Amino acid sequence: MEFTLSTPALLFSAISLLMLAYTNRFLALAALIRQHIQTYEEKRDENILKQINNFQTRLRVIKYTQVFGVVSFLFCVISMFLIFVSRIAPAEIAFAASLVSLFVSLFLSLQEVFLSIGALNIEMRRIRGER
Repeated sequence: MEFTLSTPALLFSAISLLMLAYTNRFLALAALIRQHIQTYEEKRDENILKQINNFQTRLRVIKYTQVFGVVSFLFCVISMFLIFVSRIAPAEIAFAASLVSLFVSLFLSLQEVFLSIGALNIEMRRIRGER
């Protein structure tokens, strides 16, 4: 297989879209956190506190999701630069590191989805009157 400048360039659009999606998830979560904190200060409901704890875990996961997405992007840029200066073997290593970082980022994103489902389950239990 020939490793050219277009190989790592293929990841640019994918990583950019993923970073946009991660940012949107973060902004939506930040708005929910602010809303729940205000509600908790008014009502002191235990279920709201559970939600806030869930949000804290989700924020941590989103942070690392974004970190690994950015690291993937950086390794992709490094790979392209190394190809540009005709350093193919190091470029392939940088590209492999980019793919691994992207995998970790996607895995963490999946974990955050499951945590989000957990938050929804807390809300549904609250509606049904369960604890």
